[in-house]
Amino acid sequence: MNDDRRFFGHPRGLSTLFFTEMWERFSYYGMRGFLILYMTKALGFTDQHAGLAYGNYVSSVWLTPIIGGFIADRWLGQYRSVLIGGIIIALGHFTLAFHPLPFLYAGLTLIVLGTGLLKPNISAIVGSLYEPGDERRDAGFSIFYMGINLGAFLGPLIAGKLAQGVDWHLGFACAGVGMVFGVLQYVMGRRHLQPGLDRLDAQRRARLAAQTSTGTPQAPLTADDWRRIGAVVVLFVFASLFWGAYEQAGSTLNLFADRYVHLEFLGNTLYASWFVSIQAAFVIILSPIFAWLWVKLGPRQPSSPAKFALALVFVGLAFVLLLPAGALAQSGVKVSPLWLVGAYFIQELGELCLSPVGLSLVTKLAPVRFVSLVMGIFFLSNAAGNWLAGWSARFISTVPLVTLFGVTAAVTIGAGVVLFLLLRPIRSLMGGVR
Repeated sequence: MNDDRRFFGHPRGLSTLFFTEMWERFSYYGMRGFLILYMTKALGFTDQHAGLAYGNYVSSVWLTPIIGGFIADRWLGQYRSVLIGGIIIALGHFTLAFHPLPFLYAGLTLIVLGTGLLKPNISAIVGSLYEPGDERRDAGFSIFYMGINLGAFLGPLIAGKLAQGVDWHLGFACAGVGMVFGVLQYVMGRRHLQPGLDRLDAQRRARLAAQTSTGTPQAPLTADDWRRIGAVVVLFVFASLFWGAYEQAGSTLNLFADRYVHLEFLGNTLYASWFVSIQAAFVIILSPIFAWLWVKLGPRQPSSPAKFALALVFVGLAFVLLLPAGALAQSGVKVSPLWLVGAYFIQELGELCLSPVGLSLVTKLAPVRFVSLVMGIFFLSNAAGNWLAGWSARFISTVPLVTLFGVTAAVTIGAGVVLFLLLRPIRSLMGGVR
């Protein structure tokens, strides 16, 4: 497979996963872009109620992957887990298209369950496309991450326009259609995934066969395995703080855009849900640059923990930039949308140092027989961060914006500095993996 370079120098299977994940993220971010606005505007939820409901949903989306990873490793395998998960997600979005309030909670629950099956396993399949030691792995995950953000860019623009400009429930249905496209792409491109799937399935069958024939479990994890898992746990803590700031785009900053930003630019009306697309747009622009940069630097590139520390500093600086915007907004001035554009640009410098690198790192650190499970554990950082982002939205109408943005900046920049100080012991835990 090291000679397979048919998709921008990468295995052909990467293109199948690129577009499958693109459509899944189209559905997720398309709906998420207007979800808290739907709660506060259409349903009449208070900021506290909407923030709690939003935070519980988005954190649950990232909590269930640990269960989905276990199910794939033990029973279903990665391919079937992704397929079933995609179908459940589509059903969830179509359920949201119905008006009665119980359909809201039923639809969100289905999306949570489906994402739990899909999210960790599609990333594990990406890792399986590369043999150990293949230097293209980090670059491949960066390209995959660009696909994620292509969907995240298009989803809020299209579904958000339909939701805020036509009918909220039409926006939900649009997200469901996107997920259907993702499932079709995945099924039609299976043959390109087969080399990686064969490797994953062979490992799973060999493990289960050994347990069945001997009646005893496999050999326990080694001390090196546990140290590497420990490194994943440490980085999980810092990643949680990063996502707690970054994911405020869908909560606190979404409400900020709706209430305090001048929603017109060059004579065109803007929708608050569209601002979620700005993050993804910058990723699309910057991902190829970062992918090229890591390959170009090779062994001279910063270690993965150092990239995590840089990410925290960048996301903190984005909120530093928003401090004067918050002060102007609370003085009664509708601020320019360019404040948010600038903040999201700085955030994306951080995200590209953390998210695709983190996905790649887990596939290298995790014991082979537990790769999906450990991937699910790492996704718990997104769960914790998304809950924090929903929790912060509860204070947008009760705490001065300068205070709200300032605390976020102080916590993330401070965490980045601490992580820089811990680089040597973390690298020791990683046992030579960069």
